Amino acid sequence: MVEEKQLTAWLGTRKTTLLNYILTEQHSRRIAVILNEFGEESAVEKSLAVSQGGELYEEWLKLGNGCLCCSVKDSGLRALENLMQKKGKFDCILLETTGLADPSAVASIFWVDAELGSDIYLDGIITVVDSKYGLKHLAEEKPDGLTNEATRQVALADILINKTDLISEEELNKLRTAIRSINGLGQILETQRSKVDLSNILDLHAFDSLSGISFQKKLQYVPTVQPHLDQKEGKTIVTITFEVPGNVKEESLNVLIQNLLGEKNVRNKDDHCMEAIWLKGLVSLRDKPQQMTVQGVHKLYDLEETPVSWKDDTERTSPLVLIGRNSDKDILKQLFIASVTETEKQQTAHFKENQICL
Repeated sequence: MVEEKQLTAWLGTRKTTLLNYILTEQHSRRIAVILNEFGEESAVEKSLAVSQGGELYEEWLKLGNGCLCCSVKDSGLRALENLMQKKGKFDCILLETTGLADPSAVASIFWVDAELGSDIYLDGIITVVDSKYGLKHLAEEKPDGLTNEATRQVALADILINKTDLISEEELNKLRTAIRSINGLGQILETQRSKVDLSNILDLHAFDSLSGISFQKKLQYVPTVQPHLDQKEGKTIVTITFEVPGNVKEESLNVLIQNLLGEKNVRNKDDHCMEAIWLKGLVSLRDKPQQMTVQGVHKLYDLEETPVSWKDDTERTSPLVLIGRNSDKDILKQLFIASVTETEKQQTAHFKENQICL
């Protein structure tokens, strides 16, 4: 299979410099890059470059209006499908998105198109953050009902903080704290002029199923977080995590996730709808000997069996990590416990069945 990575960044972060570095560095990888920066015209031709042994081969793909975030399921999906017809010339696709792109929409196409998903797997999302202006971008106010694009890009990705030579250590620490409060699981790399050890951004396997041991290892790096910036309540994206002992009834778990991701009718204590951007967890399903992973992005999710079985002398637990807005850890844990104990009255207490948050 061919691995696919998404590269996103706010304008001015030297994202293109990183692309050029990847294509010219000696790494014995055949990497196809789809360039997709925003264009003014209705139909913008963007180059596809395949690098092998330091040589560049250029072909051309039309990506609609050049704005992937507006047409990801149309032009972006067709671009990947067209690219797969050239399979054999490369073993990795790097998809550059615009500074306004929502990475969750791109990630979801691997659920939408089963045929595409059988040929390509999403290896990871890399977001380049400008060290000098990163905090400003993350703090930018948006109209009610909208989420800051920069925080969405940070929430789903492994992070590359660029231009670290332009700020003090104190400023860099503030930026690290802000990023970590939004995304508690992604790795954070620091660089100057977009030069980074490519082994840290290739073969990430960020969306693979994890066994209990590897998932617990990731969880130890998740901090107990508070809102990262002085923003109005509800506009901050944060990472929350909790763990519940016992077995989960699959049907009840599906209802909870569908309400949280799809219908978005789970509300917090202030009656605001929670917006889950990304979730991942290890769950123990009733009558299932294998450890199961659940992973959701955008409005779609998968419940997948791992090759690891629960040991008879091990307590079964279900840890979950969620990145989102208006998140309420206490209510989410209560609802998750309701899935375990099957106390439906408790589970539906925070569902507004006739009122869906848009």
